[in-house]
Amino acid sequence: MVLYFTSAVVTPPYTIYMGKDKYENEDLIKYGWPEDIWFHVDKLSSAHVYLRMPKGLTIDDIPKEVLIDCAQLVKNNSIQGCKMNNINIVYTPWANLKKTGDMDVGQIGFHRQKEVKIVAVEKKINEIVNRLEKTKEERFPDLAAEKEARDREERNEKKVQIQEVKKKEKEEMKKKKEMEDLRSYSSLMKSDNMKTNEDGNDSDDFM
Repeated sequence: MVLYFTSAVVTPPYTIYMGKDKYENEDLIKYGWPEDIWFHVDKLSSAHVYLRMPKGLTIDDIPKEVLIDCAQLVKNNSIQGCKMNNINIVYTPWANLKKTGDMDVGQIGFHRQKEVKIVAVEKKINEIVNRLEKTKEERFPDLAAEKEARDREERNEKKVQIQEVKKKEKEEMKKKKEMEDLRSYSSLMKSDNMKTNEDGNDSDDFM
């Protein structure tokens, strides 16, 4: 089961989701999207929370209000963290998550530490947590099928882009050839005219 939340502090709203337990987290790690940003309480046990970004946007484009929502949700879903003040939340793109065979269930590392960001949370803000909790939905998605559908759509988009580039290149080559043919024709006509003038009789005397 996956828990979904809606952060409507900006327009359009953002989707935040997390697994119910560490076994669910394994599937989320496996079938995450390139658009996903992963959140976790630093150095403490907590839920693995994901923010799904719109295509084309990066971790640096997360609206401040949405970032606060994610941080509050992570803190609230940490047994230790929810009782503490002044904790750090780490977050990074899904693609930076590293999972090896010797890791425990739900455990992850990072490919590149420099891509991990930190946001400090001073204390729990009940208004934010309650607002998010009201949007909570429990679903049983086919994560593998959703990932494949997303990847297939991306492949189709790239295919269309490649076709458009090829079409544009073909049109440009055709236009270039037409221009070359036109220059060649103009040059030929000029040459023929010069020959005609040289060989002809330009006298103004008429019989």
